[in-house]
Amino acid sequence: MSRTYKATGINLKSLPLGESDRLVTILTAEYGLVQAVAPGSRKPKSSLRGRIEPFVVNELLLVKGRSLDKIIQAETLESYPRLCQDLGKLATSQYWAEMVLAVGLSDQPQAELLELLKLHLQRLDQLPHDVPSHSSDFAAVSLLCSLTQGVFHLLTLAGLAPQVHVQLTPGERVGFSFEVGGVVPLSGPPHPASTHCPEYDLITPPPMNTFLGAQELTLLQHLAQIEPCNPHTLNALNKALWLKIEQTLRNYTQYHLGKPIQSAALVDTLFIVDF
Repeated sequence: MSRTYKATGINLKSLPLGESDRLVTILTAEYGLVQAVAPGSRKPKSSLRGRIEPFVVNELLLVKGRSLDKIIQAETLESYPRLCQDLGKLATSQYWAEMVLAVGLSDQPQAELLELLKLHLQRLDQLPHDVPSHSSDFAAVSLLCSLTQGVFHLLTLAGLAPQVHVQLTPGERVGFSFEVGGVVPLSGPPHPASTHCPEYDLITPPPMNTFLGAQELTLLQHLAQIEPCNPHTLNALNKALWLKIEQTLRNYTQYHLGKPIQSAALVDTLFIVDF
């Protein structure tokens, strides 16, 4: 059996290895998450140097090793050049990459996850740095909108999406419980989640991590759609509103993944301080 194999994948993470190599973590359509050595890629004239940058999609030829596989050829298929030109876009893409590294599987196909990540990176790459009619506010809100929709879709593909399908009227609120797995009505008939969590009853309500108003819930429900999230058409240009949704989804994600999202610290620096 040949020790070489082909794969199509996107670079998610790389670390220096030895004097001139890099250790790259790649999400591939055929084999899921793969760790491979890119030999000599830190040398200025290496043919692999630019091809193993984060978020570059390559057609790869690899050879199996005892402990680590080795990249022997890479042909770039796609890249997202605007990500590295905008700190907000870079933070968003790193945020998604952390999620993919947490939910992605090794040694089995992950084509759907790869295509979903590429879709959101392409949309992110095309977002404007600024929109004159709304100044920098629109660009910032669009970025937060894109970030939260990508998070929601990744959670959905991983089977972790929160339950958000509850009807509210203006002025009402719902609770949001990480433990139950989504929104919990504060009045009316028992929440559907009670069929999955019989230990919770009307006498002992589930623990609430936060509360959401009707507009916040409506936007969360909109995130489930595959169409790009446009805050302007949703009449939702309030930055504080999107920050609340992002932080709710972030904390929910960290609860279910059992680990913090390190890139979220940069998101806080960029948005919370600015806002």
